[in-house]
Parts: sequence; structure tokens; C-alpha cells
Amino acid sequence: MLTRRDYLKYSALGGATLTLPASLLHALETGDIIKRAIPKTGEELPVVGLGSSATFRTVAQSDDVTALQGVFETLLENGGTVFDTAPGYGASEEVAGQIVRDLGIHNDLFWATKVNVAERGSGTADAKGARAQIERSFSYIGKDPIDLIQVHNLGDVQTQLAILQEYKEEGRVRYIGATYTGARRYPDLAQVMRNFDIDFIGVDYAVDNRESAEMILPLAKERGIAVLSYVPFGRTRLWSRVRGIDVPEWATEFGADSWGKFFIKYVASHPAVTCVTPATSKATHMLDNIGAAYGALPDPATRKRMEEMVDALPSA
Repeated sequence: MLTRRDYLKYSALGGATLTLPASLLHALETGDIIKRAIPKTGEELPVVGLGSSATFRTVAQSDDVTALQGVFETLLENGGTVFDTAPGYGASEEVAGQIVRDLGIHNDLFWATKVNVAERGSGTADAKGARAQIERSFSYIGKDPIDLIQVHNLGDVQTQLAILQEYKEEGRVRYIGATYTGARRYPDLAQVMRNFDIDFIGVDYAVDNRESAEMILPLAKERGIAVLSYVPFGRTRLWSRVRGIDVPEWATEFGADSWGKFFIKYVASHPAVTCVTPATSKATHMLDNIGAAYGALPDPATRKRMEEMVDALPSA
């Protein structure tokens, strides 16, 4: 009997037949998705997930969010589980929570959200406000425990990470961590990684934005900290740089038949990266993104070749 899950999976595959190579279609059908272990526990996560900033955030704030339902279905039906969101992403967390509860898939997802009520200027966070924000996340998602909550943008880590530790000890949060995108505060993030018992970090990393690979990613590997990697497309920067340019033929050797896969596979191939979470509001883009989690990943020599090719492109 064809189940609803099978129907959704093969419907998505049917729409992709003209754009995905036979080897990738076979991998999707057999479920051979690449996974990485969370260092502290050994729990494995698919190496590609879904973020909720950028266009996802824009659609979540609109009157019609039906497209996002298809994004979640495509993620799950093709082996993905990781969804990254934040109260700071407009309506993303609330709308996503409603969608997944309506679909009955909230317990199928590895749900990663954030907390940050630190006041601008002072940099201090009110503990009561932080707890209230966390409880709102629970109400939106309908899942207890939440898989991961991180201190967003290093906002008053001392206060907010202590609160997350309490939730973890109570069994209401499985993993905790801290995030920052931008090299300016990498030294501060590194200090948190050394001085606090965290399970995850979230950081920006792309083929043309490799600063986190100099300090942060090696430290994560050394300290046994999982990494969610954000903005693998440089937001829209990389798309601008390759506009009108074909994906090089040699990239098909590791399954990168689109620029999306090219960019994601580069990030996912770093040994410290646990999961890449590009944001999208289109199911077709989600299918292409999750396709990067199948087949081969570039080896060190190929990664170098990818870097050199992108570095030679005109700046955005």
C-alpha cells in the first residue's frame, strides 16, 4: 500500500526528474543521506537542513504561508530533519510551529531555536524575559523537550546560557549552545566555546567566506562541539557572483549539478560542520538543497579547487 509519506516523497521526486541526475534520484529513493554525529552524544543528523531567515522569514510574515508547508514536507520526505529558527526571525518561529503542528510532524523534526532578550546598548538580559521567550517557543512548537536552544548573537551569554543549562538539567532542552554570524566577534565566541559546557555553535561559513574555518571550526572540532553552519550562499552574494555562469563539469564528479549543491557541499565537506541550514521558502529549492546531502562530498583537493574558482569570480 502506498502511504501518505511515500506519496509525498515520490511526488517530490517526480517533479525533480528533469533536473536531478539518475544517481541522485537513486540515492533519494534508497535513503542514503549523509549524516554527521553530534560529538557530545553520537546522535546523527542529516548534513543538510532548513533555516528560516531570508525568504522563509518574508513569506512567514505574509498572508499566504502555504508554500512553507511544501518546504517542510520536502525536507522530511527526502531525509532531512533539522530546522533552525529564532524568535528574532519575525514570524518564522510562530508560523513554522503552526504549520508543523497542523501537519503532525513537529516530533519528526530536530527543532533548533534561540533565545536573546539582551537589551541593545547595555548588552544585558533580563532573566525573567529570557524564560518567557523560551516558554513562548515551547507554546509555538508544541514539543517538549526542544532539541536545541542557543543564545542568539552572543547576547549576555553569562545570564542566558545559565538559564538554558537549567532547562537542560530539567530535561526540557536536549542541547544548548551559542551563535554568532560575522568575524567581528569570533574571539568572543571562541571564549564561550572554551569556558562553557555547550553542545552546539551556529556560525556563518561559505566558499567565499572562510574566516570561521581559521579559528572557530578547528576549535569546535577540538572541543567536541557540533556546528550548525548558516548562510552557505552568503545570503544572496554567491548567487550574484555566478549569475550567467554554468556549474563546472568537474563538479558533477561529487554530485554538484547545480550551484546550490556546489555551495552547500563545500560547507558540508568541512569535517567540523554537523549540519548546513540554508533558508528557503520554495519546495523546489528545498529539494535541490537536500540533494547536496546525497552522493559524494568534495575531498580536500577538490575543496581547494572550488575555493580557487570562486575567488577568481568578480566580486558581488
